[in-house]
Amino acid sequence: MKKVNQCLILAAGNGTRLRPVSAGLPKPLVPFRGKPILEHVILSAHEAGIEKFVIVVGYRSDLIRRWFDRRWLGNLSVTLVENLDYHKSNGISALKAKDEIHENFLLLMADHIFEPETAKALMRERLAPGEVILAVDPEIDRIYDLDDATKVRRDGDRIVDIGKEIANYDALDTGMFLCSPGLFDKLASATRDGNCSLSDGMGQLARERNLRALEIGDAHWQDLDTPEALTYAESIFDGRFGHEPMGDSLVGDGMVGDRMTSV
Repeated sequence: MKKVNQCLILAAGNGTRLRPVSAGLPKPLVPFRGKPILEHVILSAHEAGIEKFVIVVGYRSDLIRRWFDRRWLGNLSVTLVENLDYHKSNGISALKAKDEIHENFLLLMADHIFEPETAKALMRERLAPGEVILAVDPEIDRIYDLDDATKVRRDGDRIVDIGKEIANYDALDTGMFLCSPGLFDKLASATRDGNCSLSDGMGQLARERNLRALEIGDAHWQDLDTPEALTYAESIFDGRFGHEPMGDSLVGDGMVGDRMTSV
């Protein structure tokens, strides 16, 4: 089985509900425990074994690009993909990256923080043809802001229903997926009137019994979508992030080396 070393991060959204504490920053750059949320996501994925990142940007992408321009990437490769339709659902952001991904990949959200071991466990799984694996949390009672969480219902290890509004569910979507490039075809076929959410594509996979659940055990994760969620995450992730920060660039405003590209 070929090692997964590429990750797609969706970072294009408006982040409207976090604006009271964002100080004008796009949500991926809002500070959490001393670093931008996006930096936590990148460093956790890198600790899990990811070396190549494709990041879809949109709202205030100029600030995200400027932030990367001042980072030392080391051995990481970062490709920024612009989504001018960032006001649409997140499935459209994923589709913008279609031409940059040709092997199995980890799919992450720029506002979901997680423990590296969860990503490692997901990346160790073997994908069947046409399958997507979603890391799920069955400990529903410990979740902050359950109303906003994406719920799933399982039949064995198969997810048979997914969405924020479903009435019957037994676990929650953590925003971490292991995918093949075939996901893009599913999203394209689920698009209606030029719009598509990830849940639309995942729902189609669920109906085909091609969406598999992987439980995360006792690992922590959190969607940092509101000021209250940020405060809650400060307590549950206390002492859990020991990453070295991505250092400042050594050559002014230019990216060190040739490890970042834009499309």
